[in-house]
Amino acid sequence: MLETLYNYFGFVGALLVSLSVFFFFIFWIAGVAGICDHAEKDTPNKYLLFFAIVIPIYPVAWIIIDMIQQKRELRRL
Repeated sequence: MLETLYNYFGFVGALLVSLSVFFFFIFWIAGVAGICDHAEKDTPNKYLLFFAIVIPIYPVAWIIIDMIQQKRELRRL
């Protein structure tokens, strides 16, 4: 698979694509973990967890929005 990426994009392109996919996967897992942790504190929402697992962009967007909100909170202090 990496050889195919290398043939299409060259060294730098293959490196950027593979790192982007890796970071997207890490953010997806972290987002699902954050949503699960948030759901345990409140009433668990089964649909929210289902969408977080099935639609990978949702937890990534959730974690980015959560980071922005925490940054704003820290600036207020």
